[in-house]
Amino acid sequence: MRAAVMYSPGDIRLEDVPMPEAGPDDVLLRVAAVGVCGSDIPRMLTKGAHRMPIICGHEFSGHVVQRGRNVTTVTEGDLVGVVPLIPCRICDQCLGGHFSRCRDYDYFGSRRDGAYAEYVAVPEGNLLRAPAGADPRAVAMTDPASIALHAIWKATPTLGARGGVIGCGPIGLFAIQWMRLMGLREVVAVDVSEEKLAMAREAGATHTFLVHEKAPEGLTCDVIVEAAGHPSSINAAVRLAAPGGHVTFIGIPVADVTLEQATFNHLLRQEVSLHGAWNSFGAPFPGPQWRVALEALTSGQLKWAFMLSHEKPLEDLPAMFGMFKGRNEFFSKVMFFPNGHAEGIATR
Repeated sequence: MRAAVMYSPGDIRLEDVPMPEAGPDDVLLRVAAVGVCGSDIPRMLTKGAHRMPIICGHEFSGHVVQRGRNVTTVTEGDLVGVVPLIPCRICDQCLGGHFSRCRDYDYFGSRRDGAYAEYVAVPEGNLLRAPAGADPRAVAMTDPASIALHAIWKATPTLGARGGVIGCGPIGLFAIQWMRLMGLREVVAVDVSEEKLAMAREAGATHTFLVHEKAPEGLTCDVIVEAAGHPSSINAAVRLAAPGGHVTFIGIPVADVTLEQATFNHLLRQEVSLHGAWNSFGAPFPGPQWRVALEALTSGQLKWAFMLSHEKPLEDLPAMFGMFKGRNEFFSKVMFFPNGHAEGIATR
């Protein structure tokens, strides 16, 4: 099969590799659509993965083409979403239902081969069957949608509160929509890009401003999701919190983070609660975050198509990552179709 293989950061080669084999508890999937996660960019360009060479890509959907002999929950031809984390299920965190904190996990695209390829073998327990007529692109976005939901649930939102989102990539855009669906009366969106703020307004944000601009007087938020991971946005998120407010951090910094004195004083004096959110998993695995997100994406409750800035064949992947490195073109969600674009929209 064809696959984009990373040998080292920046060394990404499109080449023929052996087909994966499905074990008795696995299915073989023909990949329909796979999105680029923000974490893929540093992984494939600067930081590297847990092992190399490796095929990255963990936000994906596919069609079942072969079942292992023990598989009973899906049939050939089914469209499924894939949960990228493979927990050990025996450590203390897994036994407590905290699968995101598993002490000995596997993970598609960083620890085992992922979906920048034509086929992937997936354990049955990592499959979510999509409803009939679902768009594979929507199903492939279950991961970022569930991550946003997981982050908001950490912050205990209440009806009528004001929400805030800093960093308006796909996770931030989903967070805005979840907040509005949960009954938050207003949502403030902050980013470094005017283009992304326009997308935030389409997602339902009621107030938008650039991160270097001063927030309007009195515009504080009860529930905030920080989805950028930059020191400036982390400080801005804390200072945007209302008295007794909650801030959930889900952006991944690539360097040390310093809290400015004014930020720390606000944290102390206003008794702001800070939360970390990692991935999106709960019990029973993969958790209600995934089931609710898939339902919202495929029913039309969550808008997703407006986020797609690029839809490309797998052959364009090395060039697209070159574009990411140069940052010479606006992008939001980039989606690849390893088996052709037609397959990615076959059920629309």
